[in-house]
Amino acid sequence: MCPPIVGGRLIAKRNFHASSNSPMSRIEYTGEDRRSFMRSVASQCLGVTFAGGLGSSLAMNQAAAAPTASGKAKHIIYLFMEGAMTHLDTFDPKQGVAEAGETKPIQTRVPGVMFGNLFPKLSYLAGAIACVRSLNTETGAHDKGQYLMRTAYKKLNSIQHPSMGGWMLNDKGRLNRELPGNYVIGNTNRHPGAGFLEPSLSPVPIANPANGIQNIKLPAYLPDQLFQRRLELADKFDTAFQTRHRKNPKIEAYNQLYDEARTLMGSDQLKVFDIKEEDQKVRDAYGNNPLGQGCLLARRLVEKGARFVEVSYGGWDMHQDIYGRLPEKAKILDDALGILLKDLHRTGLLSETLVVLTTEFGRKPNINANVGRDHHPGVFSSLLAGAGIQGGQVYGESDAKGSYVKKDGVSVSDFNRTIAAAADLPLDSEQVAPNGRPFKIGGDGDPIAALLA
Repeated sequence: MCPPIVGGRLIAKRNFHASSNSPMSRIEYTGEDRRSFMRSVASQCLGVTFAGGLGSSLAMNQAAAAPTASGKAKHIIYLFMEGAMTHLDTFDPKQGVAEAGETKPIQTRVPGVMFGNLFPKLSYLAGAIACVRSLNTETGAHDKGQYLMRTAYKKLNSIQHPSMGGWMLNDKGRLNRELPGNYVIGNTNRHPGAGFLEPSLSPVPIANPANGIQNIKLPAYLPDQLFQRRLELADKFDTAFQTRHRKNPKIEAYNQLYDEARTLMGSDQLKVFDIKEEDQKVRDAYGNNPLGQGCLLARRLVEKGARFVEVSYGGWDMHQDIYGRLPEKAKILDDALGILLKDLHRTGLLSETLVVLTTEFGRKPNINANVGRDHHPGVFSSLLAGAGIQGGQVYGESDAKGSYVKKDGVSVSDFNRTIAAAADLPLDSEQVAPNGRPFKIGGDGDPIAALLA
């Protein structure tokens, strides 16, 4: 049956009657149009559309392919679970082995695909999701792993590489001239930002989504006229310096950021950062926590034209008491990502927005002496959904214990190149860094054709 959609509405159709409590009894059709009509009605219901197998939902003979978001991604919402999210207890659960731990697999709405039992909402929406179970990397250190995941390049002292948001904004430009196009919500420590690209492409940091951007409005004691006089005075002091460095690209980028900040201070677009404008029921549905509120703000920013929004959420480094800590984290993620996908679908934005859920590496199959799992770069899982991606599938496979890649290994660069391909970024073009070395978006890997719509 159709799940409730926050802020949504029922779609009335001539042959869609509420005369019975049974979802199937509401549907009237002629024999000739039976299948096409059932698909049409199903497309109005998020849970059925995302089920991945209309056959299992509507008793057809063969499961239908998961719906594919049309076109390439104009926006990316990138959820980064800092601390190394356990693959065995989330989206690659095992059965019949001690390494499975306390997690039990549950059947998703895609036949044969199991998720961990702590993710019922994402299991229901699996028809929209492509689950990659064969990611692997060489580093088991958090800082290096997070840098690699965000940039597709190893961390070096001599150069800082751009994260995907910088690349995307550099190539695609802004959709809203009054708002920045790149954001990172949550932990911004050691984030690579725009790397060696122009500083103006750097993400705007928002530490707390509930507070939005603070200190951006003029204080009450500083009226517009006095503020303008101060700006004019600052420009006079700055004239000689600006003249000497007129052709310096870094100075120009700083000037651009400064001008944009001044414009933003007087813009009505600032309202987008105030999630308190949302109905309390909507805020509660996302979850009153940093990830849930971050996802809500990400949706609002995308609605206003943001190109790239990263939401960073930590606390996944579970060396101890994993089954005491995991249920809360899993529920927060299940609620937030579940309602985000539904909301994007409801507004039509999922057809032009790619949603990524990832982490820096996985966790060891064996449970340690502290009832936790230690670092494990050998194999881990991530999710993709939305524009440019073929949902309702699993790509790659780990072995029976979740120790290593068994089939179709995916490097970090392959994964990033797939994201770039879904967003129609130029994979073959090179950007020369200040050290003279050329770099490509997402590294030198290959995009995974099977994942792309």
